[in-house]
Amino acid sequence: MSRFFRGFTIVWTCLRYGLDELVLNSFRNPVLSRIARFTNFGRKLNAPRGQRLREALESLGPIFVKFGQVLSTRRDLMPPDIADELALLQDRVPPFDPNVAVETIERAFRRPVDEVFISFDRVPVASASIAQVHFAVIRDRNGVQHDVAVKVLRPGMLGVIDKDLALMRMMAGWVEKLSADGKRLKPMQVVAEFDNYLHDELDLIKEAANAAQLRRNMEGLDLVEIPEIFWDFCHPQVLVMQRMNGVPINQIEKLRNAGVDIPKLARDGVTIFFTQVFRDGFFHADMHPGNIQVSLEPETFGRYISLDFGIVGSLTEFDKEYLAQNFTAFFRRDYKRVAELHIESGWVPPTTRVNELESAIRAVCEPYFDRPLKEISLGMVLLRLFQTSRRFQVEIQPQLVLLQKTLLNIEGLGRQLDPELDLWSTAKPFLERWMLDQMGPKRVWRELRAQAPLYAKLLPQLPRLMHDYLQQKPKDYGRDLQELLAEQKRTNRLLQRIAYGGVGFVLGLLVMQILMRLRHFY
Repeated sequence: MSRFFRGFTIVWTCLRYGLDELVLNSFRNPVLSRIARFTNFGRKLNAPRGQRLREALESLGPIFVKFGQVLSTRRDLMPPDIADELALLQDRVPPFDPNVAVETIERAFRRPVDEVFISFDRVPVASASIAQVHFAVIRDRNGVQHDVAVKVLRPGMLGVIDKDLALMRMMAGWVEKLSADGKRLKPMQVVAEFDNYLHDELDLIKEAANAAQLRRNMEGLDLVEIPEIFWDFCHPQVLVMQRMNGVPINQIEKLRNAGVDIPKLARDGVTIFFTQVFRDGFFHADMHPGNIQVSLEPETFGRYISLDFGIVGSLTEFDKEYLAQNFTAFFRRDYKRVAELHIESGWVPPTTRVNELESAIRAVCEPYFDRPLKEISLGMVLLRLFQTSRRFQVEIQPQLVLLQKTLLNIEGLGRQLDPELDLWSTAKPFLERWMLDQMGPKRVWRELRAQAPLYAKLLPQLPRLMHDYLQQKPKDYGRDLQELLAEQKRTNRLLQRIAYGGVGFVLGLLVMQILMRLRHFY
């Protein structure tokens, strides 16, 4: 019943903001145009279409807001007016009452907010679909003061998200049962992964742990800044981190006027993404412009600043190596190897002919090489690959859905920063170095070093372990050994009887031959 009411709410919201009119008018069909005019009768849809879409997504809740955030980065797919409005969802979602935020903090730490912080700014500086952020000042256990950002969870989020996810699970079940592609697309598994990510976002302790892990991983790269987490001030509903000062990455003119090298910034973004994915297998999976800034501080000038770590992706060693080999083969235009990798991984049926899959992949990817980012659309490439995968019954891997989403975000950011960026040539040297590192002597040395503590403990014990093994009596196997020996004796006796019988038979034949000859002679 709750799913029914939620579905009714979604339909009513779409009708209220005229989203049905947007869909019907997008088709150049006279019948649909007449239907759109009929459905618009009696409704006042004076607001611009982008504003109506943004307000509808805001009213439907966090899942739909995140959908709008992803769309806002795809200006190649969205009309400018709609993309501009959806960009407001990235960090300008209407805030909730600051008094509610104060109550949440006091309930979490069981003391007044003025005792938790030296100062606390009640006016939020950013508001998103899941939480909002306030600036504050703290004193750590060593007495040192720090300027911090305090992230406070929106109240009542769990119930709304659970209702939407229940509706999505129901729709995914219908897709699996009614669609020919349902089993291949694995919609139930995809929804389950989305469920995990959203619930992780509702636990700010997990987000703090994600930030701490990314900060350790990115140390030494000197391309991105990750805020420090103050664990003494963290709670599942409250997160306190280092205050970062930067310019949002979509304010390109301001960055250019400050002297930031924009083309280098675009290349650095690609390097950061591929480093997190292929080197670490742990990547920031919500990289829309609202979560990415650029530092103008002298000591970190031109570096990225990453924020909001509620959604991160992780890949296994198998996933990383498979993807890296695929990317490398793509960049080398070795489409046969791409086809072989799909068959080896089990993503396509083993009966698939390599040459047919190779030809289909070549037809999709070849037109997009050696062209700048402004002339290609990775979204279109993925769409055509999806159509090809349906033809060859490729099974969609749910663990890679976040990676695909993040790759589209990276393309959207790169397109805004430097339309001349060649994504392929930027990523190819990195992947080739990574593959060499994975398969060369560095990999062997790294594995030996990782296993060194185990070997150091095991090697001194080997002589004693071998001595104990050789000295011990096989008590557990004594009965089996006795039975085996008895069976062997019976087999030996049988073989002796067969041998004796054979020899006697041959001797008997010889005696008979001798007797017959003597009888004939006499």
